[in-house]
Formats: sequence, C-alpha cells, structure tokens
Amino acid sequence: MEFKKVIGDRRTIRFFDPNRPVEPEKIQIMLEAANLSSRAVNADFAKAIVCLRDELPPDIVESLKTPTTTTQFDLAPVYIFWYGDTKFADGAQQRLKELVDLGALPVTHGWSHTYVDEVAYAQVIAPMSQIEMANMWAISVETGLAINQAILAGVDEGLGVGLHAFNTEVAKKALNVPDTWAPMWVLFVGYPAEDRLGGGARPRRPLSNSYYRGSYGNPWEDVPGVKEKLREAGMLQDGMDADKRHAEVRALADRFGLPT
Repeated sequence: MEFKKVIGDRRTIRFFDPNRPVEPEKIQIMLEAANLSSRAVNADFAKAIVCLRDELPPDIVESLKTPTTTTQFDLAPVYIFWYGDTKFADGAQQRLKELVDLGALPVTHGWSHTYVDEVAYAQVIAPMSQIEMANMWAISVETGLAINQAILAGVDEGLGVGLHAFNTEVAKKALNVPDTWAPMWVLFVGYPAEDRLGGGARPRRPLSNSYYRGSYGNPWEDVPGVKEKLREAGMLQDGMDADKRHAEVRALADRFGLPT
C-alpha cells in the first residue's frame, strides 16, 4: 500500500474478529517498524510485550480492562503492551560514539568522542535523565514515535489496530514488567470485524486551528491544490456517514451480543 494511503486508511478499530488469528510474521513486521523509529541518543526507549488473548488466563484479561476498553479486550486476539524505558540514558555515551565512528554524527557538526563525553552526555543527557518531568517527556515522545510506526505497519499489513488504556498495575504483575518501565498504552491488533475504514474519516479541524506560520497567531494557510492531491492519493478521505455507521454498529452488536 502506498504510504499516504496507509495514513489515510488508519482508524481506531473497535470491533475485531475474535476468532481470526494474526500471523506472527505480521506482528514482527510491526515490531520491526517500531524498532526503526527515530530516537534520541539512539536509545531503545520503546519496550513492548506481545500477548495473545487466548494465552492469558480469563481472570487476567478481565482485570486488565478499564472502563473504556472492556469490549476490545474481549474481541482483539493480540495485545501489544507498550512501555517506555526510564533507563534510556544508560549506555548513551557508547551508542553516540558508535554513531560518531560511523559518521552518522559528523565531525562537521562538532561531533567527536570528546564532545560526546564532555557536552552531549555530561551537560545534556545525564542531567535530563535525573529530572523526572524531562525524563517522562522524552520517554513518552520517543515511545510514541515507535508506537505510531508499528500502527502504520499494521495497517499496511491489512490489520486493524487500536490504541487504548489498560490496568497498568495488573499488567505489571501479570507480565513481569520491570520497575524501570513506564506504562504507555496497549495496542489491540486483529482483523477488523467492522468496515476496515471504520465508516469513514474521523472529524478533524482545519490546519489553521493548530498550526502556525512564523509565530502563534498567524495560522497556516492551505497551499492551493494540496488537498486535492492528497484526496487522489487516498490520504484525505470522506467523512463518516452516521446513519450507515450506526446501522453497522447495531449489526455488530447483534453478532457479538453487545448492548445498543
């Protein structure tokens, strides 16, 4: 699938086919995509534990639910629990020096082993890693980048995906999660039981609501012709038809014995 079409097709899927397993190779493709994400200090911020629903004890599955994720835990055959590693700074000097030696961090930009030791690590990475808010900010952003690449890879593989909250205390104990991992999200994966496009594109506000040119207060102005090109490429798609969607939800509710 073309990249722009993958972005356009991504939806948060809430109705999975509970009996259709996901091929392990597709899960690995998602993890490989996450592993290639952009990352500061070449650190492995993102950690993940892949679980098959049917391999977890039913009482654990029930306990992992939050008020907003009850049905998804029942329907999705695969859960990927995402965490951020609070020990990302460990080994940072060695990783940066490796990039210096490879030329990824070029001498033209001031990089050297000395610069790594005396500036990048001593003045930036080490102090930042000791500040809880800065630490969590870095972990959250960097892990989010990895998760998003996994999501898009899953869509490209024809899978349905949905990112949600989970009971982190239950997961920590049940999955033997290290104390140094900060919980992020659970990514539900499976084949959609609903329309894979979820009934259409979700409402989004114009770019001018959130993006600016030069300074805040000067909204971004659309470049003529761009939206038309993105529609042709499948990145921008038609919005939801509420009547059609509600009818689909009623049919899915009947199929899975869910309330309406």
